[in-house]
Amino acid sequence: MEEILKRLEIIEKHVLDQNLILKNVLNFNEACQYLELSQSHLYKLTSAGSIPHYKPNGKKLYFNREELDQWLLRNRNATTDEVEQRAADYLIKKGRVKL
Repeated sequence: MEEILKRLEIIEKHVLDQNLILKNVLNFNEACQYLELSQSHLYKLTSAGSIPHYKPNGKKLYFNREELDQWLLRNRNATTDEVEQRAADYLIKKGRVKL
């Protein structure tokens, strides 16, 4: 019986996670879960204007999931190969290295 309850909890969690992916507009608690952030940290980000959000009635916070995805993917770090390729391209362009 205990094993069945554990499995049901796992299934319920997967269903809830799937619902988050399907929704375009997330409320505050859903955004915390989606971003895997604590409530206090998300409040800090919204009050600092660091994360895109909406306050239609001036109280409750809402988030566009696509904008959150873009926010998550900002500041991409280049791979070592990409950095080396850019450096080589720069040196070739400046005429410091000839092939």
